[in-house]
Amino acid sequence: MELEALREQISGLNTVDKLKYLADKYPNRIIFSTSFGWEDQAITHLIFANNIPIKVFTLETGRLFTETYYVWNRTLEIYNKPIHAYYPQTDLLENMVNAKGPNSFYESVENRKECCFIRKIEPLKRALKGNEIWVTGIRADQSINREDMHDMEWDEGNQLIKFHPIFNWTLDDVKSFISEHNIVYNTLHDKGFPSIGCAPCTRAVNPGEDFRAGRWWWEDQSKKECGLHATEVEARKV
Repeated sequence: MELEALREQISGLNTVDKLKYLADKYPNRIIFSTSFGWEDQAITHLIFANNIPIKVFTLETGRLFTETYYVWNRTLEIYNKPIHAYYPQTDLLENMVNAKGPNSFYESVENRKECCFIRKIEPLKRALKGNEIWVTGIRADQSINREDMHDMEWDEGNQLIKFHPIFNWTLDDVKSFISEHNIVYNTLHDKGFPSIGCAPCTRAVNPGEDFRAGRWWWEDQSKKECGLHATEVEARKV
């Protein structure tokens, strides 16, 4: 199986060499998604600072924090390399907002799923189309349901391989790397935001709360995934 072979081929390599190996093996078919959080800024640095030919993209939902846009712009200025933006389809977004208003996601889980699908899932599908490797900033200790994952896995919904280059890094590892390399990061992290998404759907986390408690805080804890890292069918459910 290709996945098992790849795991074996990159075994023993450091993080940069793993990314270089995959970029060489899958030219123009490997892509990295960033939301400009701690983890993603670390990976962006690894890619850009080492001139690894991996396309970097982000999902521009239209509802991001001002601080996120600042990090996005500073990253462009520092590395002078492109970050490709994928936007929601205009007709889908307009139809939703015209019918339900700009904050319908607060009214029901179904409405929130719809908003996530239009602003994030559908643009993600377009971004990933034609690629074979999707690089992400997922870490094992970010949530319980990720502890049984591997740093490389098959994504059935998107029909490609996902690679998590800093999967085994702790949060302290990420922070140390950011500090050591003087990497620009989102200052909301210093204000209690471990996970930063759309502004209306993200709040700071209180001491002792779960890592993802600040995302969609008005919903039941079991529904705290937007579907970006689920299959297409699951994306409609979470």
